[in-house]
Amino acid sequence: MKPKIKASIELKKDREASVKRMHPWIFSGAIQTVNGEVADGDWVEVVCNKKTLGFGHFQKGSIAVRLICFGDAAPSETIWSDKLSAARTLRMKSGVLSQTNAFRLVHGEGDGLPGLVIDIYNGVAVIQTHSAGMYNDRAHIVQALRRAMPDEVTSAYHKSMNDRPSEYLWGISPVPHCIHEHGQKFEVDWEEGQKTGFFLDQRENRKLLMNYCKGQRVLNAFCYTGGFSVYALAGGAECVHSVDASAKAIDLCRKNMELNHLSVGDNPCVEEDVFKFLENKEDKFDLIVLDPPAFAKHKEARHQAMKGYQRLNAEAMKSIEKEGILFTFSCSQAVDRQLFYDTLVSAAIQAGREIKVLCSMSQPSDHPVSIFHPEGEYLKGFVLYVS
Repeated sequence: MKPKIKASIELKKDREASVKRMHPWIFSGAIQTVNGEVADGDWVEVVCNKKTLGFGHFQKGSIAVRLICFGDAAPSETIWSDKLSAARTLRMKSGVLSQTNAFRLVHGEGDGLPGLVIDIYNGVAVIQTHSAGMYNDRAHIVQALRRAMPDEVTSAYHKSMNDRPSEYLWGISPVPHCIHEHGQKFEVDWEEGQKTGFFLDQRENRKLLMNYCKGQRVLNAFCYTGGFSVYALAGGAECVHSVDASAKAIDLCRKNMELNHLSVGDNPCVEEDVFKFLENKEDKFDLIVLDPPAFAKHKEARHQAMKGYQRLNAEAMKSIEKEGILFTFSCSQAVDRQLFYDTLVSAAIQAGREIKVLCSMSQPSDHPVSIFHPEGEYLKGFVLYVS
């Protein structure tokens, strides 16, 4: 069905520059007038100086319009199929479909679909809508998904981010559901798990970890479902300690280790606050992975978040043997790479350790970043050598 344009949004004079640079967000402060009756989630036209700049979803708030189409051509009835087909082509070009049966098909602004995330888990599409417009259009999106990937997707589940109901929009699949990536197996529970059920964005970083693990004593902090733990043992680690404050996460970690025929008895899975674990642990590790949840979900929380990152990394640096390795990450979009790097410098000074950067890490190719929307690069990490 062709989207129905409900209103015209006229921008203030000289506020069209970001749209001409293909940035998909229109902030409320840039709007001069709203011509027509409009509600959250409606499709609108964006105009400036009598010229149509694009079309997208309206929503009351700081980001008032999320543009899906740029230019003066109104969205057609094939808008969703075209976008999803383009997203699938990108994944094919990047080679991700040959490495795993679990990948991100749609990464919001990176795929020209702001407010929409679709993860594929071995035939199951898990959809998250981060805007009212994407939520309103979810049925059309699923119809387009069935047309774009008829042989690859068998069901679709909408994972709610707020008070809206989570529900199957097409078919039903039992959970947990087994996936594979780079030869490792994992169980995914999209109904009860965090986000869409698994952290697909760390796939290539988990693989990289294998290069450093042979014969090493490893700590996987904030282990969640044990992704880094499984890869560390597959890479020849002597033993792995997996730590998370969530009992459910620790249970999932154990199950994934057993799924890969790894010994849980020889590789402790510990339900404990990571900060307390690091402060109280007397033994040191050869390699530590720090993959905490987002400490800063918005800019106002950034200052306190950096204190948290500094304290966490300083404690980890103190807990690493000489010539050890630290994999450390931030998934906070409000924290850019340079700020995170500077915080690691402060942590090294606090810990009194000499640090060398071996490489930097980011999100994989199925989490693309539009060059016109640099905010889409949320995951940043470093491999550090601790002398």
